[in-house]
Amino acid sequence: MERMNVWNTYDLETKKACYAFAEQYRQFLTANKTERECIDTFVNEAEEAGFVELSRAIEEKRALKPGDGVYQVWMNKSIVLFRIGTEPMENGLNILGAHIDSPRMDVKQNPVYESDGYAYLDTHYYGGIKKYQFVALPLSLHGVVVKKSGETVILNVGEDEDDPVFFISDLLIHLAQDQMQKPAAKVIEGEALDLIVGNQPILITADTKPEKLAGADWSSIADSDKVDEADGKDDAGKAKDGVKAALLEILKQNYGIEEDDFASAELEIVPAGKARDAGFDRSMILGYGHDDRVCAYPSFRAILETGTPDRTCVCLLVDKEEIGSVGATGMQSRFFENALAEVMNLAGQYSDIAMRRTLAGSCMLSSDVSSAYDPHWAECFDTRNTAHLGKGMVFNKFTGSRGKSGSNDANAEYIAHLRSIFEKAGVTTQTAELGKVDVGGGGTIAYILALYGMNVIDSGVPVLNMHAPFEAISKADLYEAYRGYKAFLRDASMRG
Repeated sequence: MERMNVWNTYDLETKKACYAFAEQYRQFLTANKTERECIDTFVNEAEEAGFVELSRAIEEKRALKPGDGVYQVWMNKSIVLFRIGTEPMENGLNILGAHIDSPRMDVKQNPVYESDGYAYLDTHYYGGIKKYQFVALPLSLHGVVVKKSGETVILNVGEDEDDPVFFISDLLIHLAQDQMQKPAAKVIEGEALDLIVGNQPILITADTKPEKLAGADWSSIADSDKVDEADGKDDAGKAKDGVKAALLEILKQNYGIEEDDFASAELEIVPAGKARDAGFDRSMILGYGHDDRVCAYPSFRAILETGTPDRTCVCLLVDKEEIGSVGATGMQSRFFENALAEVMNLAGQYSDIAMRRTLAGSCMLSSDVSSAYDPHWAECFDTRNTAHLGKGMVFNKFTGSRGKSGSNDANAEYIAHLRSIFEKAGVTTQTAELGKVDVGGGGTIAYILALYGMNVIDSGVPVLNMHAPFEAISKADLYEAYRGYKAFLRDASMRG
């Protein structure tokens, strides 16, 4: 069945609204490259929209009523927002769920070392990546260092125009004959993804003072200065591992960080630079982290813009999907279930059986990206059953791999209910699978929520270059997802 290109359905007013929403998203994507950064932005905007932190509502013993908005953050990396509806929660919730983590490199706990005049940060890649795509690129460093005192130091280096950037080196083509014969998975090994962060050694002299070591200009430390003959320095006055020493001094002077503070740090290495409009027509956005912030952002906006609904609405934005939804901030944890119990209690509706009925009677869109058809790799796709850029919001009845292994497989009755909702709202949709049978596969958080017995289907936005440093999406698909999420929160009502 041929799907219509969304752009052909837009009048001038709709196209302007699409571009305006896409610009807001593009700025969000540029400014929020980690889970913690997303959470900070979401909390600020939620509170501006009148949402109240759940812990505050509990402390005040606030009786929740229809139209109220509450949220809970978990470990600064996941968030759930509730908009209370007029119906009893036992009738079920309408849930939008997405994830806010993306593939990247994480800095190890004992990362700083020097090798042959380069200072490095040792890394461990996170999520499914083609490792060779992350070399020879400008990279930035984002995250937190929590000191033993409890002080949290926030790092975001490499994004401002005046910031330095970092990089991972690759072998020059002139010497790469053997490298070029390796399979793609072995061209760059995981342990080779170490970040180059410095090259200039510190020169220790009798006149060297700490304030002279801060910043990037080392010319003030003159070679002619008298050399301090303390242990660890050679005859030329150069410190042992002098480049590493220089790096640690910069970190100490500029951020108050000692080497052992890396043991309690969460630092992520991501591509540096802004998300950009792509194409002469500016119909696309190229940037890091579309998977899955391209679904998280419109989901968040949809619940903020939902008034007083019939069924209580939920926006669930979680961590750790890229590594199996594990851990305390992943979807497999109980933080959502616990938050729901507290919300039902404040609304005077909690009991164990009531919460079970609430979850089982819910409708969910597991909002995650789908692979977009790429004609350069047509052999990997079933063209009749794949998503296309510019053809609307995507629904995947099932994901998984091979014989649907690891899949949530949505009920036909639920899909029919959703088709009715989106047709009524004028939302352009398409259906897809993740590539040809037996070629590959993937999954989302859908199967985890389906364990409660609720209706769940995967939906979202098609992406080109998925899991690459720079992914591409269509602004029209983003806008249709935003419109679709709002319609779903307003109109979904199917139970069981």
